[in-house]
Amino acid sequence: MWKPIAIVAAALALGACATIPQPLAGDYPATTPDAAHAGGAEGTRVRWGGEIILTQPEQQQTCFYVLSHALDSQARPKEGGASAGRFVACKDGFYEPEEFARGREITVTGTVHGTVTRKVGEYDYTYPRVVADTVYLWAKRPRYIYARDPFYDPFWGPWGPWGPWYGPYWAPPRVIVVPQNPPPPPKKN
Repeated sequence: MWKPIAIVAAALALGACATIPQPLAGDYPATTPDAAHAGGAEGTRVRWGGEIILTQPEQQQTCFYVLSHALDSQARPKEGGASAGRFVACKDGFYEPEEFARGREITVTGTVHGTVTRKVGEYDYTYPRVVADTVYLWAKRPRYIYARDPFYDPFWGPWGPWGPWYGPYWAPPRVIVVPQNPPPPPKKN
């Protein structure tokens, strides 16, 4: 009796861990910008993401030049690892370049439509162009700092001076989470 209930509860708990944001949901083929760069991806619906290289507002649209990375189970670009190429995603309207700044992570959905050639250094690079339906800007990831307790006394362990920790290198580290966007200061009345 309890076994089926436990299985359903475990499946629901695991399913809640990896949810894709609603604007990015859907089934997309496993095409990468490198594969689209080689050709044959014209008209393909894609969900690609990565790190913004440049945000360029134009007269009717804003184009995002992106260094592509593989996506995790939430459709967020994975940190580190090799790039899957570059692409440019263009969406109608104005997007603030200061908000969509270099280094921020985005995921886009849309259709591959042609290419754009731009210089990367002295090299002419051909970017697959995505006509974007959705441009999803991810919140900045928090930084983690591992630090030793500055008030740790190396000669006084948890059980007096005869405790197991006798040197500053034996002090247990603390994890400090530094938010990327600090909260605004309180307003003065």
